[in-house]
Amino acid sequence: MRQDPTIPVYLLTGFLDGGKTNFLKYTFSQDYFNDGSRTLLVLCEEGEEEYEEKLLKKANTKMVVVEDQTELTEQFFTDLQAKYRPERVLIEYNGMWSVKDMLALNLPKYWTYYQIITVLDGENFGLYLNNIKMQAIELLTNTDMVIFNRCDDENAMLLYQRTVRSVNPKCDLVFEDKEGQELEPPEPDLPYSIEGTDVEISDENYGTFYIDMQEHPERYTGKRIHFLVQIMQDKKFPKEIFVAGRRAMTCCEADVRFLPYLFKYEKARSLENRAWANITATMAWEFTEAYQEEGPVFYVNEVKLANRPVDELVYF
Repeated sequence: MRQDPTIPVYLLTGFLDGGKTNFLKYTFSQDYFNDGSRTLLVLCEEGEEEYEEKLLKKANTKMVVVEDQTELTEQFFTDLQAKYRPERVLIEYNGMWSVKDMLALNLPKYWTYYQIITVLDGENFGLYLNNIKMQAIELLTNTDMVIFNRCDDENAMLLYQRTVRSVNPKCDLVFEDKEGQELEPPEPDLPYSIEGTDVEISDENYGTFYIDMQEHPERYTGKRIHFLVQIMQDKKFPKEIFVAGRRAMTCCEADVRFLPYLFKYEKARSLENRAWANITATMAWEFTEAYQEEGPVFYVNEVKLANRPVDELVYF
């Protein structure tokens, strides 16, 4: 007898013909999925691939087709819960509909988002970045995992990796070739040296440093990092803590984000809010209450106040 009342909801996003349906069809065929749980599939986009009735029946899955985003209301999902009493829910979302709109809906009691997965065509995603960049960035921002399939071009993998990490550094990132085999993304050449104890990060290289630190924090742990950052103070911080970082343009002028790091410094309270400083700090990878998990913490060795840079933004 099922004891846990939680109903896991999996939201699958991505653009048309990017591979969402094939991903779910593969999932339906796996033994771990076919455990007898009543499954509801909400299909918001019909592409070239279709779900065979035989496959859905084997996976104990009922499918409901949604043709217009206006159908997705709180009452709609409440009615689905009453009619199908699912034990898990899969939503194959339309890539041109706002993910934020979906996440803003109050789902029925016990429905809980377990994972948001974004499946994208690695051969064509560059076109989306060029033509509908804001929609593409929204997909990458609001997800727990990104899967690029049909992605054999190393330059494309580097571009996609840089793009994803600039807006969503913590999500899982997977590359697959045309046969569905997982690929290791190539290692980019760093424009600065990480060989010695000290690592000098210039303004033009801050974006590269930020992304590489997300992928390879072990490269920087225990090293002294030198960089120009803007200090952000908050009275809620412990007296030895401040935050500093840079604002970055991730895709366009409408999408500028502050990329902060946590700093520990016994004279933290003496630093002026929004001041600019050249900071030398030793990076440690450790648990902090601020992160509620392990992450980079910079122990300040030296602070030198600096002038505002000519261009405050960093770029990827």
